[in-house]
Amino acid sequence: MKRLVFLALLAVAGCAQPGGRFPSLLPRAIETRDDAEPMPSAPAVVADPALDAQVAAADAALAKLRADFEVGAARAQQLADAAKGMPAGSEAWLNAQSALADLDVIRADVSSSISDLERLAIDRAAAGNPPYPALDALRSAAQTQHGDEGIIVETLSQQLAPA
Repeated sequence: MKRLVFLALLAVAGCAQPGGRFPSLLPRAIETRDDAEPMPSAPAVVADPALDAQVAAADAALAKLRADFEVGAARAQQLADAAKGMPAGSEAWLNAQSALADLDVIRADVSSSISDLERLAIDRAAAGNPPYPALDALRSAAQTQHGDEGIIVETLSQQLAPA
């Protein structure tokens, strides 16, 4: 029996590592490497004078449409104020509706400009060219303009009696 205990103690002692140094639980170098594909750098945008001219022309057209809309919105606001409380079909109501229709025509022109700008961006992407910052900025501004104008038209139309 003593031999058996001695052999068991000897077996357990053989499993102990001398010096008290235990293996590190920190990740090994192979475990910390990154196998992800490196992200390609954004290609440099080359100036395109023809596209710059188109963007400038579209910007000028949108500025004119914005000015026309502001004038039309002021007129529509006056007519909507005059038509408050008037029944649908009255002369004041019809005048206000006509002014709102004029604003919708201007909004349609803005929408057409947005479509033209998006076509330029699509053509550029189809040719394998990177996005053009001036074009993207103008597209974003035109979409904001269209949305803001829609809010104004909706607000004015809510002031009128339903048809």
